[in-house]
Amino acid sequence: MGATKTEQFTDRQNKTASLLKALAHPARVAIVEHLLNAQACICGDLVNVIPLAQPTISQHLKELKNAGIIQGTVEGTSVCYCLREESIRELSDFLLQIVDKLNAQKSICC
Repeated sequence: MGATKTEQFTDRQNKTASLLKALAHPARVAIVEHLLNAQACICGDLVNVIPLAQPTISQHLKELKNAGIIQGTVEGTSVCYCLREESIRELSDFLLQIVDKLNAQKSICC
């Protein structure tokens, strides 16, 4: 398999791709939706909401955290997670840019 050559793209393009890649799993989308509704949660709470084992949920949380979509704080023996507003706004700006361009087009492709 060849190199991805990410250095040929802008920092913004690489960051957006990283955020989208982290969200590219239905369990991670479900976690983000839960955090959005709960505004914060402890990892154990997610096991009651998402039909996956706790170690699997922890791995998905790790991916979301590594991408900067969520952040966590340690509270005793638990970790409380919440969304990183900056990253969510970056995703929103990117998607709104696409929607705006589509709305401005006079005709639909194909």
